[in-house]
Amino acid sequence: MDLESNPQRAAELCCAAQTRLRTRVAHLTEEQVRAPSRLPGWSVGHVLTHLARNADAHARRLSGALRGEDLPKYANGPEQRGNEIEAGAGRAAAEIIADVENSQSQLEEVFMLNAAAGWPHGDFLGGGHYGVSGCPAHRLREVEMHHVDLGLGYTPADWPHEYVEWDLPILLATVAERLGSSGDRRRVMAWLAGRGPLDPTATLAPW
Repeated sequence: MDLESNPQRAAELCCAAQTRLRTRVAHLTEEQVRAPSRLPGWSVGHVLTHLARNADAHARRLSGALRGEDLPKYANGPEQRGNEIEAGAGRAAAEIIADVENSQSQLEEVFMLNAAAGWPHGDFLGGGHYGVSGCPAHRLREVEMHHVDLGLGYTPADWPHEYVEWDLPILLATVAERLGSSGDRRRVMAWLAGRGPLDPTATLAPW
């Protein structure tokens, strides 16, 4: 199923994913929030702050669509995103957790309003590469990927089947451009063609 073209189902999966995340982080300690995540240079607090601001960004686009306004995720672009993450990552654990919970709850309310309105203006791009109707699916990806990045026990084995069915083909389509050497391209191509095991020395650039 193409979740980008089915915002209602994507929103349902996203709300379930956010509930799993909310439950996992509800009682994190200060030490856990300061600990390194699986993302280079980012603590658990960085990842959680990013997830909160990302929820706000999708809510901004979807709320704009309800009013007939084609808004970007971040009013001041990528620089705003980076500054907000750095500014918020050092907050107390309780403040970060509350921020995640509040931002997710607000986004879920916006989902309900858009559903009631029939997901209007789904083709609005907001200066990005996907229509506003794709926001629930892209938010689902953020939550599922970064839940793993937290390093708190949630793994790819926990990803829901419908999410994998949607996102795996998209990720596969990016493989060629993310392989850094001709040797890596050959090793991964041989594996994809069933001509041997995946070589552990082959590396992909971050996605």
